[in-house]
Amino acid sequence: MLKLILNKKYNPLFDSKARYFIITGGRGSGKSFAATVFLTLLTMTKGIRILFTRYTMTSAHLSIIPEFLEKIGLLGFDEVFSINKSEVLNTSNQSDILFRGIRTSAGNQTASLKSLQGISTWVLDEAEELVDENIFDTIDLSIREKNIQNRIILILNPVTKEHWIYKRFFEDKGVEGGFNGVKGNVCYIHSTYLDNEVNLSMSFLQRIKSIKHNNFKKYQHKILGGWLAKAEGVVFESWSIGEFNPDNLQTSCGMDFGFSIDPDSLTEVAIDKKHKKIYLKEHLYRNGLKSQELAKIILDKVDNKLIIADSAEPRLIADLKHLGVNIKAVKKGTIESGITRMQDYQLIVSPESTNIAKELNNYVYADKGSKLYQDSFNHAIDGIRYNVIYHLDNPNAGRYFVQ
Repeated sequence: MLKLILNKKYNPLFDSKARYFIITGGRGSGKSFAATVFLTLLTMTKGIRILFTRYTMTSAHLSIIPEFLEKIGLLGFDEVFSINKSEVLNTSNQSDILFRGIRTSAGNQTASLKSLQGISTWVLDEAEELVDENIFDTIDLSIREKNIQNRIILILNPVTKEHWIYKRFFEDKGVEGGFNGVKGNVCYIHSTYLDNEVNLSMSFLQRIKSIKHNNFKKYQHKILGGWLAKAEGVVFESWSIGEFNPDNLQTSCGMDFGFSIDPDSLTEVAIDKKHKKIYLKEHLYRNGLKSQELAKIILDKVDNKLIIADSAEPRLIADLKHLGVNIKAVKKGTIESGITRMQDYQLIVSPESTNIAKELNNYVYADKGSKLYQDSFNHAIDGIRYNVIYHLDNPNAGRYFVQ
């Protein structure tokens, strides 16, 4: 019955026989609400097992499962479902929804996810966070239940047109962003706040009106869910996803301190001066860490590897040294000088380095034609910049280059 009051754009979730469902939209579009209602109703069919994933998912019972609890209540199914920290179970027919992270503190979980039995619907929420298409292919190929519709549902906020999702499901198929309909075995659903105004507060709508007036580019991207062209103000254009396998290169790390608000970032860096490449591997991107916690994570991740950090934090650097971390401050110079040096190289980002990829997709110039940089999406980038400055200014500081 609730299907009738959902935005009609989501009817294909119930009706389409496609294998792939690409659900895009901006803020306030209602895509998460519609998806959770659909998945809850789907479990009313016997024999359904749904795998609900995000690239990183630390506490499903705190972040995602409460959304399902709300929909279960709205549907009047409170007595039908049993819920724990990682599963929603329909006790009337044993259909269930499993909640998993593709990457956890224990590492990449792709192998264990593809081994789960009985999965007929795989949901990848916040799909833009998955930058490694090979991981998608591995899990996709494992969804092959007989005598039942198999569904792969991607829910995302569009990022840049360089993302593999855009290339694979839009560019390669000749589909424009914002398309609603079916092409081949792919069902496209795109909605915006304009399709969902009845459920939005007046204050939210006023905020959107302000964004539209003051920053139309942001309105088109964040609010209407438009895909960004890579060339529109992105600082780093020459980068790609690739394995962290820098032959004959010694590696070190770059670190930026975030304290309570921004994340501490730790990135392993290898500079190939001969071939003009910088290899990057993310080891840490987390906020709220105390000195002892930070030191333990660093030592666990990179052992005694040299770390280059911001010279503006001498006390924290001294604390980490005292705790056994091999860390050195860098005289970082201007942001422009460091960025310019990085731009001379092709950046190779390892597949698991999702936060670095996200920053590179979103780190932009503050104004068109200027050399000023927006002070956001730059936490890992800053740490990488410190490392690059140090080693390019000190070419004899260890065997970091292929000569």
